[in-house]
Amino acid sequence: MAVVTGKCFLVTGPPGVGKTTLVMRVVESLRASHPELNIQGFYTREIREGSQRVGFEVVTLDGRRGPLASSTASSKESLRWPCVGKYKVDLASFEAIALPELEVKEGTDLFIIDEVGKMELFSSSFFPAVLKVLESNIPILATIPIPKSGRDITEVSRLRNHPGAAVSTLNTGNRDAIRETIYTQIVSLLQKH
Repeated sequence: MAVVTGKCFLVTGPPGVGKTTLVMRVVESLRASHPELNIQGFYTREIREGSQRVGFEVVTLDGRRGPLASSTASSKESLRWPCVGKYKVDLASFEAIALPELEVKEGTDLFIIDEVGKMELFSSSFFPAVLKVLESNIPILATIPIPKSGRDITEVSRLRNHPGAAVSTLNTGNRDAIRETIYTQIVSLLQKH
């Protein structure tokens, strides 16, 4: 695999292939091997009731969490929330949890952004925050959705085509190898830092 010169690692692949799991395993490995690292960001997790997926929550790396989207929300506010498929997106909750994690601060070694997708992009403040992180030159590990029927979301396309971005497309056969490669590349980047 080619050596990456950029600092933006993007992981894509079909839903359920393990993008979030890969990101979290890279974070666990980094924390084990480099406990002094200051990693900030968030990931999204499925909320299940039995075998049914009923929504998603956004979780920061220091454990704060809040709803991102729900197929069962029925409050008065939720009637005005934007929808992605059967899910209503709780923008206020998402922004309250995720946006502070995207603030560029002195001493941050790595940003985790899982995911830059349709639900998150309903927030008008989200993508500008992602761009600020990209411009900060601090390494980023992010997940992006795979283009649907060959069409990419405009903002996702901007990330994918960014000169510093390296895109890895996951499948069940290459997950472990890609995880190792990304981990190794992040470690070598941070050592040059």
